[in-house]
Amino acid sequence: MSDSLIHSLWLAVALMLIIEGFLPFLNPAALKRVLLQVATMTEQQLRMAGLLSMCIGLLILYWVN
Repeated sequence: MSDSLIHSLWLAVALMLIIEGFLPFLNPAALKRVLLQVATMTEQQLRMAGLLSMCIGLLILYWVN
């Protein structure tokens, strides 16, 4: 792999961690409520949420590039 690709992957991981850290930092009680709701979801609902998340991510990547 080229150095620029590895650099881009590390940037992506860093941004993901920063974005995922917003909710627990700003509103930990809301995060607890969300996690309790996720725990009650069926596997099918979780799969659909994951698919929707991936599709939105792909659309954003397409739009940005």
